[in-house]
Amino acid sequence: MSKHVLSLLVEDKPGLLTRVAGLFARRGFNIESLAVGISEIEGLSRITVVVSVDGLPLEQVTKQLNKLINVIKIVELEPDSVQRDHMLIKVKTDAATRSQVLEAVTLFRARVIDVVSDALIIEITGDTSKCAAFIKILEPFGIKEMVQSGVLAMGRGSKSITEKVAK
Repeated sequence: MSKHVLSLLVEDKPGLLTRVAGLFARRGFNIESLAVGISEIEGLSRITVVVSVDGLPLEQVTKQLNKLINVIKIVELEPDSVQRDHMLIKVKTDAATRSQVLEAVTLFRARVIDVVSDALIIEITGDTSKCAAFIKILEPFGIKEMVQSGVLAMGRGSKSITEKVAK
């Protein structure tokens, strides 16, 4: 099973995300991660999709995406592109375990966002493997709650997905 990261530049219109996600679902692709946000151009958004492909041609989906009226541009990002996850994790702590959790936070260059007597909320940003390793370290302490953004990705170098798009 191979993973592909697609970056889509789209018009900021209601219902477009549903149509994009539905296109992947109808063709049997599993979306592993989906992140949507505004771009540097007003009226345009950027969708980052991580999709697992098992013997199905990804080209078919990209051609179908290009047919959607509100899709401006699609780029398949190279494996060496800059990719980051963002997570918030609520971990159980007490007087005995707090210092160990804080040591792990420092080691992984994470940040403590909120502190109460029996828990910490920690923020971590990094590649998927770093975040997964951090979760494994925290599991013995007891993860009470966790939320994760979709992968955010951008191609390396000076080129931009928004080049040649009217501002």
